[in-house]
Amino acid sequence: MTLTTGKKALTLAIALLTSTAALAHGGEAHMVPMEKTLKAFGADVQWDDYAQMFTLLKDGAYVKVKPNAHSAIVNGKTLQLAVPVIFKDKTAYISDGFINEVFQSGLDQTFAVEKKPHPLNSLSADEITKAVSIIQAAPGFKPGTRFTEISLHEPPKDQVWDFAMSGKAVTDARKADVIMLNGAHIIEGVVDLNAGKVLAWQPIPGAHGMVLLDDFASVQSIINGSAEFAEALKKHGVSDPKKVITTPLTVGYFDGKDGLKQDQRLLKVVSYLDVGDGNYWAHPIENLVAVVDLEQKKIIKIEEGQVIPVPMNPRPYDGRDRNAAPLKPLDIVEPEGKNYTITGDTVHWQNWDFHLRLNSRVGPILSTVTYNDGGTRRKIMYEGSLGGMIVPYGDPDVGWYFKAYLDAGDYGMGTLTSPIARGKDAPGNAVLLDETLADYTGKPTTIPHAVAIFERYAGPEYKHQEMGQPNVSTERRELVVRWISTVGNYDYIFDWVFHQNGTIGIDAGATGIEAVKGVQAKTMHDATAKDDTRYGTLIDHNIVGTTHQHIYNFRLDLDVDGENNRLVALDPEVKPNTAGGPRTSTMQINQYDISTEQQAAQKFDPGTIRLLSNTRKENRMGNPVSYQIIPYAGGTHPVATGAKFAPDEWIYHRLSFMDKQLWVTRYSPDERYSEGKYPNRSAHDTGLGQYIKDNQALDNSDDVVWMTTGTTHVARAEEWPIMPTEWVHALLKPWNFFNETPTLAEAGKQNK
Repeated sequence: MTLTTGKKALTLAIALLTSTAALAHGGEAHMVPMEKTLKAFGADVQWDDYAQMFTLLKDGAYVKVKPNAHSAIVNGKTLQLAVPVIFKDKTAYISDGFINEVFQSGLDQTFAVEKKPHPLNSLSADEITKAVSIIQAAPGFKPGTRFTEISLHEPPKDQVWDFAMSGKAVTDARKADVIMLNGAHIIEGVVDLNAGKVLAWQPIPGAHGMVLLDDFASVQSIINGSAEFAEALKKHGVSDPKKVITTPLTVGYFDGKDGLKQDQRLLKVVSYLDVGDGNYWAHPIENLVAVVDLEQKKIIKIEEGQVIPVPMNPRPYDGRDRNAAPLKPLDIVEPEGKNYTITGDTVHWQNWDFHLRLNSRVGPILSTVTYNDGGTRRKIMYEGSLGGMIVPYGDPDVGWYFKAYLDAGDYGMGTLTSPIARGKDAPGNAVLLDETLADYTGKPTTIPHAVAIFERYAGPEYKHQEMGQPNVSTERRELVVRWISTVGNYDYIFDWVFHQNGTIGIDAGATGIEAVKGVQAKTMHDATAKDDTRYGTLIDHNIVGTTHQHIYNFRLDLDVDGENNRLVALDPEVKPNTAGGPRTSTMQINQYDISTEQQAAQKFDPGTIRLLSNTRKENRMGNPVSYQIIPYAGGTHPVATGAKFAPDEWIYHRLSFMDKQLWVTRYSPDERYSEGKYPNRSAHDTGLGQYIKDNQALDNSDDVVWMTTGTTHVARAEEWPIMPTEWVHALLKPWNFFNETPTLAEAGKQNK
């Protein structure tokens, strides 16, 4: 993780200062244009004409300064300036030392230098480069080999916890996992970065690697150069193949029923027509699919159905054809600075501490999560991340039946990270962090503004008004870690939300552009409308939004006050009243343990309670300390209680995680993905279905929770041509983990 307030931005500003034509005023200082210089540095410059004051915003720094004043206010504290800001010819100027003087003053404590590197820090650019050079020098390395992942090889879990809790150094060497794609063949390697040698080199027979970014370019080139495909396009009224935009899609696995061999590295390509409106997704070339062999670099098969005219009505999604009234500004300010500190890759906020890194497959990984309970740091979660996800469609037609995207495992959602726009994708008070990942050539690549961190007001934490007494209430604050990945037409927003009261929320939002199908019907009154909308909704003239699902699974290695945990069920029940009185019934809780992995795999009933408990630790009332697992805490579409497929569909041979909302397994460092490590074209389940086959006991063990949530997406017109973000929410909530209301002290602070 690199900070946008760090050396890179400062170097840029200094370079600009030295290259800018400076003005001398009284011979005492070099002056440079304020707005141009600060914007190059990454600061936001605002002028208040009424107050005659500048406000400067740069990540954690909130600065107010008036022209000709010899001081500035930095995060609520006065800072003396060597040279005041001045106006000349209606342009404001600052001294060439202003940036160092103000932004390196030490009054902004948002960022701190990491004295001891956390053992889970992402590989640096230098480490990525070193890992690649070591691998390339290995005897088995062949020219043309590409890299699907270069990531940290995690040291042993117990060593990491010892470091996080007591600062004890990790004895394990710094290592990198390297996954390579040599033609169609996968090779796994482990590199010792300290010793500079390869520790492991393992071919993986029968596995298919991820779709890499250069595969996208290959597919477009293959399609553009195919005379056979050009002839097929003419049937659909398309005469210029250069106006065709391709989407390379994984083909799934159907046990040969689709006529494709499992050992071939294939993609199916559906196409859209670029009509110049900026939204080719609105112009599908329906019922035309090219099967591309990535090794042979050619189309091996063209699949066609009924010819449907390409919908041609312009449907820009960026507002270029609208005239909306501008909104008045909504400013979120923190005039005294941030309430959190980022030290290296570790975040401290209120009572929370956690480590954050970005993975090329699953995106953010939050590690060594602890809560300071009255001076005692308590373990809550060793690691939390996306475990996998699937977006299955329900249409059996030629261009749709194979669509069941495993976005993380097939494409690498971290690699497809979308830079976050301040004030739009995240609020103006967000700190934006750059991240470095390796691309398919092994080159370190910086993703700007890859992760946002911000604090927000989230309503009242609690309130009570006793008659005739002063009001008692306090605000709820939340810290949000936001990441966005764009996978083709959809953009996925993932928020990890930390509450002051010990709750952790996980919010998944889907936005972007729906995958649509070209049809003959213009309205629901047309003769073909009933058949055209059998598998979806008519959301525009000649366009159907096909019914599908967004199913997310999160891997949550909870360590509730330690690693000795068990899964406990609490089922509210109605039972007869045997104690006398007028009541005939009572409400009671049926509590029982769920003792094995296979018993733990279950559909979630929101009328029940599921806890991960540490029965060796108790609160002051003698209750075991626990965290409640809530896979579905509300959303804007129907909950995906399972995949909407018949039991004999081949997808059930390949994947199990989508059909149950709760899974618990014994911890294994090799079990990281709910869909399996190599799900592309897999013939059987190598993920959660495989992990629970040995049916290990869960009693007082180091357990990992896998939480599945999601929605069944029934399209509607209000989601076209661009879809407002649709959210699904999950929660991890303390349950007798504390002795009392964790935020009780906040009322005391606010009512003094």
